Amino acid sequence: MKLKSKIAVVVATGLFLSCATNPFTGKQTMALPGTENSALFPASFQQYNQVLAESDVETGTARAEMIKRVGQRIAVAAERWLNANGHQGYLSDYEWEYNLIDDKTVNAWCMPGGKIVFYTGILPIAESETGVAAIMGHEVAHALANHGQQRMSAGMLQQVGAIGLNVALQDDENLELYNQAYGIGTQVGGMLPFSRAHETEADKIGLYLMAIAGYNPDEAANLWVRMKAASGGEAPPEMLSTHPSNDSRIDNLKALAPQAKAEAKKFGINTFRPISKF
Repeated sequence: MKLKSKIAVVVATGLFLSCATNPFTGKQTMALPGTENSALFPASFQQYNQVLAESDVETGTARAEMIKRVGQRIAVAAERWLNANGHQGYLSDYEWEYNLIDDKTVNAWCMPGGKIVFYTGILPIAESETGVAAIMGHEVAHALANHGQQRMSAGMLQQVGAIGLNVALQDDENLELYNQAYGIGTQVGGMLPFSRAHETEADKIGLYLMAIAGYNPDEAANLWVRMKAASGGEAPPEMLSTHPSNDSRIDNLKALAPQAKAEAKKFGINTFRPISKF
């Protein structure tokens, strides 16, 4: 068997033997050795504590308590949905924590295992507790769907492919050119679409979670209208971005909101909390 064929067989075998199941979609996802929750969670918790130690964490204020309240409701919604869909115990290793950091950064994130940070800089765009729930649902969805695990696995696979290319080509003179072409090709043709798919998936799951938690999913599209306005229209072309375009996202969220409301009704949620601005 030629070297190229051997490399292809090894990679394919690794992918076949290293899969997980996304509980929200039922699809098989990449989970290469070293990216299991048993490895990711401890590292995630340690990194989270380091971020908190190096940041100005806001505690005891109305808005800090609001972040915790919304986070707890989203976590309960996630557990309700998972239990109802045959995934009891899925969150048993999660150690939920919700913190607000006083920083102008317009961002929020959830690390594997349920460690969440909101920056005060995103609150004016959130505009209300419902807006916070839209952001929270999206960020928690990334963790629940194991997107971090998948990105790490994809990155490892990309590195294996680069090594295989170098070994197979054995062309020192043009090696740098080949590596540049490989890097650009796998980034634009593989990693970026992969990331955009994760964002779209997290948008859908996040809508379900916020609706089950009692927040109106219609507000998610409005949130992204404000996000677009705050960005001043400055964004790279969608194909060169890790995220869908603002317009694509807004249209998608509007289309998905009725599905989220229907999902919430299964859990007895027929009305939503009023939207009141900060």
